[in-house]
Amino acid sequence: MAAELVRGQNHPLSQMRLEIRVAAGKPVVAAATLGDEHGRIHGVAWVAHPGTPTLPGLEVSKQAAADHRLAVDLGAMPETVHRVSVLLALPLGGDGPVRFGAVAAPFVAVTGLDGTEVASYTITGLDAESAVVALELYRRQGAWKVRAVGQGYAGGLAELLTDQGLPQATHLASSINEAVAHGLARSVAAPPPRTPDADRTRQTATPALGPEGSGSTTQGASGAVAPQSTSPYGAQGTPGAVAPQSGYDGGAAAVNPPAGDQHAAGPIDYSHPRRQTGAPPQPAPTAPPAPPGQPARPVAGDATGWSMEERLYNQVWGMFEDLARTMAAYRSAVDFADSRMEKELDQALSDPRSRIGGQGDTAREAAQAKHAQLVDQARAALDRDLDQLTAECEVVEPALPPAFAGWDNPVWHGYRVPMEIPMALRLGDLHLPESPELRIPMLVRLPLERGLWIDSGGAESLDGSFTDSHELRRLALDTAVAHAARLLAVYPAGEFAVHVIDPAGSAAQALVPLVHTGVLAAPPAVGAAGVTDVLTRLTQRVDLVQMAVRGGAADSLPPGLDTAEQLLIVNDFPHGFDDRAVTQLRYLADEGPAVGVHLMMVADREDAAGYGPLLDPLWRSLMRLTPLPDDHLADPWVGHAWTYEPSRVPPGSHVLRQVLTEVATTRTKHR
Repeated sequence: MAAELVRGQNHPLSQMRLEIRVAAGKPVVAAATLGDEHGRIHGVAWVAHPGTPTLPGLEVSKQAAADHRLAVDLGAMPETVHRVSVLLALPLGGDGPVRFGAVAAPFVAVTGLDGTEVASYTITGLDAESAVVALELYRRQGAWKVRAVGQGYAGGLAELLTDQGLPQATHLASSINEAVAHGLARSVAAPPPRTPDADRTRQTATPALGPEGSGSTTQGASGAVAPQSTSPYGAQGTPGAVAPQSGYDGGAAAVNPPAGDQHAAGPIDYSHPRRQTGAPPQPAPTAPPAPPGQPARPVAGDATGWSMEERLYNQVWGMFEDLARTMAAYRSAVDFADSRMEKELDQALSDPRSRIGGQGDTAREAAQAKHAQLVDQARAALDRDLDQLTAECEVVEPALPPAFAGWDNPVWHGYRVPMEIPMALRLGDLHLPESPELRIPMLVRLPLERGLWIDSGGAESLDGSFTDSHELRRLALDTAVAHAARLLAVYPAGEFAVHVIDPAGSAAQALVPLVHTGVLAAPPAVGAAGVTDVLTRLTQRVDLVQMAVRGGAADSLPPGLDTAEQLLIVNDFPHGFDDRAVTQLRYLADEGPAVGVHLMMVADREDAAGYGPLLDPLWRSLMRLTPLPDDHLADPWVGHAWTYEPSRVPPGSHVLRQVLTEVATTRTKHR
């Protein structure tokens, strides 16, 4: 099955000789750059463009066209080449469009020589950009992969090439534009008709913006010319011409549907929302310009960063900072209004003469009116900012990769074990009492820098109700299992292992998803002997890795040592733990994260009160999370008490078992 990628997602390549097919609806320039292991371009000789269309293992089109085929032979690439970036740009001059926001979202597909699609990517979310890095093929540990990039540049090819570190970027961009303007025309066939997958029914959606999607058809080139003799494919890489059939609708709205319009499309294909199949390409409807003085419509991934994942991460934390800032301003304004009203009332009523007759009532009404006016102004500013942040959340949440997404996000339904470790992990949501409906994802960087403590202690909930202690322990265990499953899911196969200590066996029911899918490194340890065995092995691992790192001999570790990141889930602490085990846990909490051993405690701190202050450093070293919403998290920036809410698996959903089964299956294949 072909992989339908979103920004930042990658996919392995099993073939060395490939074609990269582009359908854009309007003529675009196709080019490619070669980079070393650091992504640097070593001069203009490392750029294939219409003026120099062939390089070793690579050929691009000579002219701007609505459809392109780029020939790639990864086996013929020089050893110094580790990255191939595919670039698209709008040609300068003429009466054509000058920004990608005015054309259909470009569609890029990586195929085999027989036309079989390996991976595809629809570049959505572009607006003022006139050049874009569509995707890149990169070498990692001897194998090649493709990554969807979609990084646009409003400054065109010159800005794009400058960003890739090419000193002669401006001159080369001029040469490319000149070659396009004066070069010979070359027609390139469009991708072959796309048929529905055998094991999945694709749903057709109407555009989220604009009319009903019955716009005019953009017909591609009708003929194909054989590549030059210098092509890395030779004659066998020249398929016959086919009618263009690649289709897509909605443009930027495909990934970023406007608020309130999510229901317009009916069923949504989880692998790539709102993309039609079988229809010819047509111009994408563009979002109407924002009224004067109004903020622009938000776009997912518009923060800075080298990859879509990094841009989304920065955007989420920018949303967190914006919410904290606007809420601090609102609270400060309300406090000022309160203090001003009190001061005015004190001044008015301090004079006994003002308390006689109606003067006091008049002063009180005037002070209250000023107070209401100030509060209303502050609330209006807050509501304006909250509306903007809510609109941004509505476009960012559907675009998040699995590591950042909630368990109810459709991205999990197309989950595949990643090939690389993500930069962060979602542990839940954060919100403030003035806007409980606006949830900001709580992301923490990977690898974890500190352990986690799932607090199973009884406490009054935010709504004033109490939860039974047994039910709270069950919820804490379910939360721990969900966090462990997410960690297993976002790491590559075999690079993360989970151990469980359950001295009394009380967590058997909650651990069923981990046990039955076979993702645990070993069965849950029970009894004193099991506790001792697991803690001894993990403390020895920490000791060995520490000695190897400090001695500069990381390659001298024992052959049987598991170098994967390790997570230890500890249930019902301190029941079943002697003094030696407690000391080992403290050691793992302090020294483990630096060498890849992480601790997750499911415990009530009051149960360990018998140890006195000896365990205080243990609790302080862990990040406290709760199974129920709780306002225990405070940011050091403005001091807000944020309400934390864990990311729960929807009731009745099988997504957790599905994800863990995929992890176990992939792990078996990689052994």
